Amino acid sequence: MLVLFETAAGYAIFKVLDEKKLQEVDSLWKEFETPEKANKIVKLKHFEKFQDTTEALAASTALVEGKLSKNLKKILKKIVAKDAHEQLAIADAKLGGVIKDKLNLSCIHSPMVTELMRGIRSQVEGLITGLPSREMAAMCLGLAHSLSRYKLKFSPDKVDTMIVQAISLLDDLDKELNNYIMRCREWYGWHFPELGKIITDNLTYCKCVQKVGDRKNFSSSDLSDILPEEIEVDVKAAAEISMGTEVSEEDISNILHLCEQDENRGQRPSLAQIQVIEISEYRTQLYDYLKNRMMAIAPNLTVMVGELVGARLIAHAGSLLNLAKHPASTVQILGAEKALFRALKSKRDTPKFGLIYHASLVGQTTPKNKGKISRMLAAKTALSIRYDALGEDSSAELGAENRLKVETRMRQLEEKGIRRISGTGKALARADRYQHKSEVKTFDPSGDSTLPTVAKKRKIEEVVEEETEVKIKAKKIKLELKGTEQANAEEGEVVKKKKKKKEKKHRAEEEATLAEEPCTSTEVESSEKKKKKKKKIKEQDD
Repeated sequence: MLVLFETAAGYAIFKVLDEKKLQEVDSLWKEFETPEKANKIVKLKHFEKFQDTTEALAASTALVEGKLSKNLKKILKKIVAKDAHEQLAIADAKLGGVIKDKLNLSCIHSPMVTELMRGIRSQVEGLITGLPSREMAAMCLGLAHSLSRYKLKFSPDKVDTMIVQAISLLDDLDKELNNYIMRCREWYGWHFPELGKIITDNLTYCKCVQKVGDRKNFSSSDLSDILPEEIEVDVKAAAEISMGTEVSEEDISNILHLCEQDENRGQRPSLAQIQVIEISEYRTQLYDYLKNRMMAIAPNLTVMVGELVGARLIAHAGSLLNLAKHPASTVQILGAEKALFRALKSKRDTPKFGLIYHASLVGQTTPKNKGKISRMLAAKTALSIRYDALGEDSSAELGAENRLKVETRMRQLEEKGIRRISGTGKALARADRYQHKSEVKTFDPSGDSTLPTVAKKRKIEEVVEEETEVKIKAKKIKLELKGTEQANAEEGEVVKKKKKKKEKKHRAEEEATLAEEPCTSTEVESSEKKKKKKKKIKEQDD
């Protein structure tokens, strides 16, 4: 039995001396504990060394893909074909099938062969003579690096890790710049508050503070290299009548100075110079670097959504390859995960865009069409990302074509909206006939008249129409009155019956009262006569 063993240095073919010991698979490792024992089991028959790393890489990639390389084919024809009756032990079953088809050699692959390969690998230095261990380790390391580069299709221009770090640093610089500028404006604003209203640019503000320092020095200092003439005049005029507080030199030095530059000389760079001016300059440099990197790695993505949005999409996904695996629907809402899960939890509308909202194409559209454009832009961007990540061509033609399609779609949506407003849904709006109307307004004297206006004579047709309408209304009113009269008549009969009953009751009560009245009147008269008699008797006694 022959054994084909692949190393980083070359191909080795071993001859098995004792095949009986190979039957004991579980105890086979004991036969390879020392190089002496290993030489009793297998013996090196031929060793073909690789000339350089490229040849080793080609051979290893062919083995990984299960293909038969030209060099290996020559070796097998030269060495193994002589002993065609013997079996060839192969570590890869796929490679054994290829060898059997092309060279008509019987190949074997079994657990016994894998244990044999493991034993040979453990004692490879003792079995292959003339190959130092250091040289073997260096070859293994070089081939490992080359093979990993080949698998990843490594290229220095395709390193998207630099983009992830650059966009993260750019965001951090923006935050730091905002903090330092706000602190500088607020701190110096106590001394010269009017300067912040006159100079709106942050970098120019910091340069003015760095150059002048105290407010009193504005009148004597020359700011022509920083400010235009008009603004410089306004600043000097405001410095003379400023309402800011007076500060000492120590306060100004604390505003301007941040840390010591040289302890011996006592020179200190200013806060504005170190923190704001230098950071802003570095930010512009970093932005240019990011722009060039994006055009090298993902040119189509850059054409579609821009450098910053593209870099943020790559950073959010982790890498360009991970971003290429995402579907267009995920690219559309990438960056709005919290809003998406909140909407799903509360059963509301899901977000229509994430980081892609900051793309220039989405910003140009009307609010009504932003969702449609972002959906189409995400679909075309997903195609561009896959072309950048997996395509061999580095041109930006696909991105330009996709951008043109999105722009035409955006134009169609805008024209559709104009049709709905000013024309029919199918055709464009027709322009009315042009009539010149003078913009000169004349005085209307009728507005000054206090006389009552005389009603204009109406046409006969209008009068006839109004008369017919009045007749119809009158008929309706008569019909309504008849209905009400009938209802009132029925109600009146019921009321009359009730009135008759009441009148009978009243008459009976009156008769009863009349019968009682004569007796009461006689009693009143008798009481009056008695009173008169009593009065007369009293007068006679007196």
